[in-house]
Amino acid sequence: MPRSENPWRGITLQGDGMKPGNSIREAYEKAVRPGGKEDTKMGYIRITEENIDREHICCAMSNNQSLRKKEWLKRMFKDGLVFYRSEERGKCFIEYVPAENAWHPLEADGYMHIDCLWVSGALKGHGYSNDLLNECVRDAEAQGKKGLCILSSSKKKGFLADPKFLLYKGFRLADESDVGIRLYDLPLSDGGEKPRFKDCAKHPRVTESGFVLYYSDQCPYTYYWVPRLAAAAEENGVPLKVVHIDSREAAQNAPSPVTNFTLFRDGQFLTHEIQSEKKFLAFAGIPV
Repeated sequence: MPRSENPWRGITLQGDGMKPGNSIREAYEKAVRPGGKEDTKMGYIRITEENIDREHICCAMSNNQSLRKKEWLKRMFKDGLVFYRSEERGKCFIEYVPAENAWHPLEADGYMHIDCLWVSGALKGHGYSNDLLNECVRDAEAQGKKGLCILSSSKKKGFLADPKFLLYKGFRLADESDVGIRLYDLPLSDGGEKPRFKDCAKHPRVTESGFVLYYSDQCPYTYYWVPRLAAAAEENGVPLKVVHIDSREAAQNAPSPVTNFTLFRDGQFLTHEIQSEKKFLAFAGIPV
């Protein structure tokens, strides 16, 4: 097919054993936008157990941050996790896994869960989010999944998918927790039960007093920030219990819909957004 006859902005996906320029769909050096305007197409690399030690993962640029995240990914590849990133260095990637194996408290058997879809900086505005999402849809359909699901909220918040983008792409609200964190789904077949939160995620709380922090190695930024929060708490006499979620079972029964990072105070949910020492101490009423 001549290049000008292909209106789909396909994606070139490289992985171990794939030559540059090959793709799991038809590959073109350029794609044609509606209206006949050409645009250079981004190439994508699939991170696998075979190439992960030599490839960077774009959500973690430092070596120490990436090592912890890479070890987590190696465990998850066996559970069906897929990770694609852009060839160009920057935050442009998707990570997804069968929902039965996701590190979140969900009832979503038969769905594909998107852990993260992130395109930022100079890479925004070129259709790369569409590329990555389309590949996830194609993969989910090939595996006979009921649909996709992803965490978001009523309005855009850090470390969660943009709800406006999800609604634009056809996602619908499937469930909502008491703290405003939502589960959206994109059905790929008619009928069937919507995915939902487990009760522990729908009604997040803990029994301990003081501050309690739950975190996992799924987000590489916890490697940097959690020790700093713990040190700041100790230095300022702030009671803080840190709980490292280190297994799928623990994650799927955690007291929050977000297991990357969740901070509680006196039993109540405070935030899922990773905090600096200054922001954490502000929660404790200590000026910095």
